[in-house]
Amino acid sequence: MKLRRTCGVALLAVLALSGCKTVGPNYKPPTVPAPPTFSDDGHNGDWAAAKPADAADRGAWWSVYQSAELNGLEARCATANQSIAAALHAYEQAHDLVRENHSSLYPTVSLGGSASRNRISSTTPLKTAGSEQSYWAFLIPLSISWEPDFWGSVRRQIESSSASAQASAADLANTRLSLQGLLAVTYLQLRGLDLQAQLLRTTIDAYTQTLQLTQVRLKGGVSTESDVAQAQAQLEEARAQLIDLGVQRAQYEHAIAVLVGEPATNFRIAEQPLGGDPPAAPTGVPSELLQRRPDIAAAERRVAAANALIGVAKAAYYPNITLGATGGVESSHISQLFNSSSAQWSGGPAASEVLFDAGRRRAQVDYALAQREQATALYREQVLSAFRDVEDQLAALRVLEQEAAVQQRAVDAARHSTDLSLLRYKHGLTTYLEVLTNQTIQYGDERAAAALVARRIVASAQLQMALGGGWNTAQLPNN
Repeated sequence: MKLRRTCGVALLAVLALSGCKTVGPNYKPPTVPAPPTFSDDGHNGDWAAAKPADAADRGAWWSVYQSAELNGLEARCATANQSIAAALHAYEQAHDLVRENHSSLYPTVSLGGSASRNRISSTTPLKTAGSEQSYWAFLIPLSISWEPDFWGSVRRQIESSSASAQASAADLANTRLSLQGLLAVTYLQLRGLDLQAQLLRTTIDAYTQTLQLTQVRLKGGVSTESDVAQAQAQLEEARAQLIDLGVQRAQYEHAIAVLVGEPATNFRIAEQPLGGDPPAAPTGVPSELLQRRPDIAAAERRVAAANALIGVAKAAYYPNITLGATGGVESSHISQLFNSSSAQWSGGPAASEVLFDAGRRRAQVDYALAQREQATALYREQVLSAFRDVEDQLAALRVLEQEAAVQQRAVDAARHSTDLSLLRYKHGLTTYLEVLTNQTIQYGDERAAAALVARRIVASAQLQMALGGGWNTAQLPNN
């Protein structure tokens, strides 16, 4: 009968809990101004409006660059990069905190055991005649304590920690996006240096031929030693520039080694010049950006976490109600420990209410409100920064495409001018200074054109990152 009564009380408590009040404001995502389109979207023929299928996870977004080596490096970065590993463990901690807060919804049950030898003073007033002065006490206590979540404090705490865990998951996605994006950009920049090196080797070959021409003309008496010296100086300067590229290339290699979790000592990447135009990628509309950027998702989830903490602070205004029970068996003889006469128990509810705290609870609520407003401001700032990132890269692609077209015309004109001056020099119609000047102009234009190839492709990778790299808020875990 006692067991049935106890179960009945517990059942009534659970039913009462199901209708408990949850104090504090319910969460509503902050509103942010979003323009209908990106200002530079559609100005570049390589970029098209997103289609419904573009909302799906594109996963390995760097695969559009069609580099098996880059794909392999990205896979190694995802598994071996220590910053990504640290972000993963941070998410695991946040998830464990959710589990810890969930446990507060349930009773705490503890079981113990003790054995002690005791002696009663022979002069104590409570000592009865003929009783033993020394005895054993064996005790196995059982205690149950439960504080029903009548005002929703625990549920709001779970809501807050769940949102924080989702923010941590978004932080993990953002760390992965940032580092894998940095790897892609660094790799493309390294390949851009390889293109510069290829150009320099071609230039060195051309300068070598020019040097030989001046030497032949000097032997024929139709040139001067000054022409030979100038051609030699021009050739050696180009060779020095090629050597200097090795410093930058080694630094890029070392940076990639760190990103993929390897020592830089023996890490090498074979030379392969970059080429082609940046790949096409849809940008979509600005409102989609709020779902596709993990840093925006993390900021929004922190607003939700801060909002739930307002309810936790407001719940402190309501009474604390605890249901508790203790029981067990106790005997001075271990052989009688589990007899029915050795059982003992007590139980009942307890309630307490703070009558005066000098404004402490009011300050806690105000603090929670200020935290939510701060998180909201940071969220809106993050959205504005995301719009700026996309606009920056769209503008860069549009402007760089125009610049590349103009620069290529300059290269074509410089090459034609060099060919004409070499022809004139061979026939003795001009000095070597004209050839030297035109070759210098040609090399400068060609190097600027090569740099634009790398800048355009790097800008396309940075646009992919600015658009979230294929990530979507649907990937956030449900805690």
